[in-house]
Amino acid sequence: MRWTHTFIPTMKENPADAEIPSHRLMLRAGLIRQLMAGAYTYLPLGLRALKKAEAIIREEMDASGAVEILMPALQPLELFERTGRREAFGNVLIHFTVKRGDRVIPLALGPTHEEVVTDLVARHVSSYRQLPLTLYQIQTKFRNEERPRFGVLRTSEFIMKDAYSFGANLQQLNEAYDRMYDAYCRIFARCGLSFVPVEAESGPIGGEASHEFMVPAANGEDRIVRCPACGYAANLERAERKPPQPPPQDPERLQPLQQVPTPGASTIEQVSKLLGCTPRQMIKTLIYVADGEPVAVLIRGDHEANEAKIRRALGAEHVELADEETVRKVTGAPVGFAGPVGLKCRIIADHDVLSVTDAVTGANVADAHLTGVNRERDYRIDAVHDLRFVVAGDPCPRCGESMELVHGIEVGHVFKLGTKYSEALDATFLDEHEQRHPIIMGCYGIGVNRIIAALAETRHDEKGLIWPLSLAPYEVLLISLNVTDEQVRQTAETIYDELQKAGAEVLMDDRNVRPGVKFNDADLIGIPLRIVVGGRGLKEGVTEIRWRDEAEPRKVPLNETVPTALDELQRRRAAQAEAARTAIQNVARQVR
Repeated sequence: MRWTHTFIPTMKENPADAEIPSHRLMLRAGLIRQLMAGAYTYLPLGLRALKKAEAIIREEMDASGAVEILMPALQPLELFERTGRREAFGNVLIHFTVKRGDRVIPLALGPTHEEVVTDLVARHVSSYRQLPLTLYQIQTKFRNEERPRFGVLRTSEFIMKDAYSFGANLQQLNEAYDRMYDAYCRIFARCGLSFVPVEAESGPIGGEASHEFMVPAANGEDRIVRCPACGYAANLERAERKPPQPPPQDPERLQPLQQVPTPGASTIEQVSKLLGCTPRQMIKTLIYVADGEPVAVLIRGDHEANEAKIRRALGAEHVELADEETVRKVTGAPVGFAGPVGLKCRIIADHDVLSVTDAVTGANVADAHLTGVNRERDYRIDAVHDLRFVVAGDPCPRCGESMELVHGIEVGHVFKLGTKYSEALDATFLDEHEQRHPIIMGCYGIGVNRIIAALAETRHDEKGLIWPLSLAPYEVLLISLNVTDEQVRQTAETIYDELQKAGAEVLMDDRNVRPGVKFNDADLIGIPLRIVVGGRGLKEGVTEIRWRDEAEPRKVPLNETVPTALDELQRRRAAQAEAARTAIQNVARQVR
């Protein structure tokens, strides 16, 4: 492709509204342009990279035994009502009505396709002999993102590869899940991403067992907990830690229970400052409503409650903080003064609460707190669980070593759904004994746009992008320094033709602009291998070749330019393939 025949609108300056490197670079390098908040046009360079990512995904999905289909983005809203996800998605679900004759039809733009694919299978699969089955597609999704930001990382319209497995038993589910997990490792490694599979929450999709595939990045919106010693990794919602052993209490040394006035002080910060204690000495008493019943949750003052863990500990479908009226009914006090002493509702506590002696808690009285609060003597606990978010330095649940927190970009997610959707949408099968059962499902998603953004976020320098060969829009950038010089033009044309005939993907910069403009754009768009024709080099009978990640160019005799470039491309492809294999092996050594 010739630069003058395509559309690459590069930008010299950083866009004012671009917050992170990937957003700035994708705009400046002419990969994307914003139409409106949360919606982007992919320009030729960006689209080529996107299509390469899709091709890798298709190759690995097909190799895993999945079958490609294409489902409609337009979906009947009734399907979401049958599965209960109209409420679960809330404002995220884009839905509307259309008139068809004298009827009004409620529709939705698909945020994902569990309902549609389950309805499809319910209509056409009826016997265990038709299972297992895994279907996938690459399709546009729509979600009403209230705060679109970070370029294509958080948008209202995006491209996703979503796959769905259907099995007759747990063994078939587990086998499909493992195949998808392994396929994801191959996909992300081949795309040149440095990724970490982490244990995860399932969220509104449903199900329990799941893994996210994260790309560590300073500007990632997600936080990952990982153990450098053993490889344990989980997202912040799911991460666990080794519970501490509470020290024995000496009843003779415990402080007496006392009520102290704390007018106007209801937060941890306010109370600790007023009473001269640290947040570690305090116990937060949070009143939740779990499936309609109030329950008190005790958390050490310097920690944050994890509602996903609380939900699992209680075995509840729905958990939310109690409203002010419920808090008053349970504690007898306004919000901010709850404490465990004298509470009549069920009480569960985080492990770290057991280590707090002579604690400060709310007094269940307005503008008052208690000091010298001790478990067993002053209050009871019905159950102890891991109920808080992990913090840096917590011990690993597997090996006990100190864990770290890093930011990451989620590029993929795999779930074991079970029968949530098959039961709601009557997707059943007859077993060999003619007994009917709900089909057991799994769900597997990849954010295709996010692969490109994650590469831009993690593979760049101060000059621009640095593409891996596997996803680079072009493999070679051929720069003709002076296109008005017939010798330069003819030499560049010859090299261009020979490289293309040999199968190399070449972009030739044939613009009539200054060399500095060409070199700056070359660094910005980040094409891996650069060949420069013209200037003093042509007089010497040489060209200059440089990889984007190298500091200096090398001079190559003119007649050796094409074979040298082809040889270097082959070597780099082999090196990146070997790096991908190594990355996959490293992931395989982690315990899932």
